[in-house]
Amino acid sequence: MKRIRTIIDKEWAEVFKNRMVIMVMLVLPLIFTVMPLIMLKLTASTGMEGVDPASAGVPAKFLVSCSGMNAGECMQIYIVNQFLLMFMLMPLMIPVTIAAYSIVGEKTTRSLEPLLATPITTKELLTGKALAAVIPAALISIGAFALFALGLFVLGIAPMVRAYILSPTWLLAILALGPILSVISVMVAIFISSRVNDPRAAEQISGVLVGPMMIVLVLQLAGLVVIDVRFMLAAIVGCLLLAVGMVYAGAKLFQRETILTRWK
Repeated sequence: MKRIRTIIDKEWAEVFKNRMVIMVMLVLPLIFTVMPLIMLKLTASTGMEGVDPASAGVPAKFLVSCSGMNAGECMQIYIVNQFLLMFMLMPLMIPVTIAAYSIVGEKTTRSLEPLLATPITTKELLTGKALAAVIPAALISIGAFALFALGLFVLGIAPMVRAYILSPTWLLAILALGPILSVISVMVAIFISSRVNDPRAAEQISGVLVGPMMIVLVLQLAGLVVIDVRFMLAAIVGCLLLAVGMVYAGAKLFQRETILTRWK
């Protein structure tokens, strides 16, 4: 663990010198936190308090989530549910930015060879680099959600809406699925970094990770998919299996005897 902690400290010391990384880590969470709060505040008074949710234009599959709510509250949680996917983008995008500069940076600075000359193992090296990207992403995502939750009380959002946002669906997404997505994101960055020599190229190619999230967003807007506890549990299991497989593949890809030739 001491060697892994040394790698993490080294990565943070180098990566956080980059202004682009700092901007992504600060601006992105702020935008994704403020936007849903603004939408909730603007839709707080819709004049539909006495209207039945079924006649408010909410997709039929989503109505089960509106049990006990009026049409205005149902419409609010339907709108804010779209922003849940934005919170899921944070643990995907932040690690890519960090990993792109920390991993590909080893190529551009020629610091990989001296690092491998130390007693550190390949697994320790990859674990340290992965954790250096996953830990900040997970903490920032959770911190942004905590700020969002606090904003719900400060703005006086309806109790039923607050209860829905603080329900197991959102908590599973932020506390469980988010860190798993961060691991997947880092492993994708590692795979890509073995083929490219520029951090920006690694970031751009890793943007393919946003694709599945956008597909889910479109399906949800169309009323074909409802993000609930069952959906979230299935996503956690599926992404966990994918993350484990990618970690295993990453360890195979960066065997110590071939890592130098692959990174040249």
